[in-house]
Amino acid sequence: MKKRIGALAGGLFGAGLFISGMTDTSKVQGWLDVFGDWDPTLAFVMGGAILPMAVAWQIARRMARPYAGQAFPVPNRSIDRKLVIGSVLFGIGWGLVGLCPGPAVASLTYGGTSGAVFLIAMLIGMGAAPKLRSWLDRSVPAD
Repeated sequence: MKKRIGALAGGLFGAGLFISGMTDTSKVQGWLDVFGDWDPTLAFVMGGAILPMAVAWQIARRMARPYAGQAFPVPNRSIDRKLVIGSVLFGIGWGLVGLCPGPAVASLTYGGTSGAVFLIAMLIGMGAAPKLRSWLDRSVPAD
């Protein structure tokens, strides 16, 4: 049953990404171009995600444990150099290509070779991340 719910949620997520235009790199880059030809339409996508998530968090507060897991994750609210560096790298990649991981996977079905190249590069970056994080731990002083 849990796998079916996961598949349903994944299908809804992918359909939402496609219908909203989040898999269209030019639309995403237009959203990010706040000093140029800015396209504010993706704000509705973000609002559409925030509202149901706010309801879900209220429901989750009343639950002893998640339906599809053992325990709720404990949020880490600390802002440190690794978070800032990772966010900047993610933002640069997102801005250059116009895709983040979810839409990149969704675009594989129609994105041709560019979607596959992005996904491969993203996986390489994810593989290199632990080494980069280890290097940052050694070379960047603690906050």
